[in-house]
Amino acid sequence: MLNIIQNIFRIEELRQRIFFTLAMLLIFRLGAHIPTPGIDGAALTAFFEAQQGSILRFFDMFTGGALARLTVFALGVMPYISASIIIQLMTAVFPYLERLSKEGDAGRKKITGYTRYGTIALSLIQGFAIAVGLESMAAPNGQPIVISTLSPWAFRALTVITLTAGTAFLMWVGEQISERGIGNGISLLIFAGIVVGIPGAVINSIRLVQDNVLSPLVLTAVGLLMIVVIFLVI
Repeated sequence: MLNIIQNIFRIEELRQRIFFTLAMLLIFRLGAHIPTPGIDGAALTAFFEAQQGSILRFFDMFTGGALARLTVFALGVMPYISASIIIQLMTAVFPYLERLSKEGDAGRKKITGYTRYGTIALSLIQGFAIAVGLESMAAPNGQPIVISTLSPWAFRALTVITLTAGTAFLMWVGEQISERGIGNGISLLIFAGIVVGIPGAVINSIRLVQDNVLSPLVLTAVGLLMIVVIFLVI
C-alpha cells in the first residue's frame, strides 16, 4: 500500500493534481468559517442546536456546518445541484436544449452556461428567503439573530450578495477541481462537507443513546443511510 502511494507521488502531473485538489478543499473549509455580516453567531448556533432532527440540520450537513454558522458558503453547492437537475429535466421537454445536448462539446458548454445562470438565480432567491427569515428568528432565550444596524432592505441586499457570491465561488472551485484536480469537484465539496460533520454527529448520537433519547436501532439505520449517501456522492 505504501509503495502504491509512493508511486502515485512520483508522477509529477498526478502529484500536482492531488495538491491542487487539497488546496481547493482547504479554501472551502476556510471559507466555511467566514461569517456573514450582521449576524449574531452565538444566537444562531443556539437556534440550530434547538433544531436537532429537523430539515435544517440535514441541509447543514451538506454545507459542512456553514449554514448553522451562516458563513459566506452557507448555501453551499445545493443551488448548483438544483439548477443542474432543472436543466436536465428541461432538456427532455424543450427541443432546443435537447438539440444542444447532442451537439457535442459546444452544446454542453452552452448547457453549462445555462446551469451557471440558473445557479445564480436560485442563489438570489434562496439568499433573499434566508435574509427575510433571519429577521424573524431568535435564539431560545429570545436574543435576536440579526444584529445589523443597517435598514432591513440594506441587510437583505448585503446577505443576498454575500451568499450568492459564496455559492458562485464554490461553483468555480468545483469546476477548477474537475478540470485541474482529481474527481468531480462538486461531489468532492459535498463529500468534504459531510465528512467534517461526521465526528460531531457520532458523538452527539452516542450521547442521545446513553440518555435513552435515541434508540440504538434507529442510530444503526441512520448510520447505514449516511454510508449510502456518502457512496452516492462519491
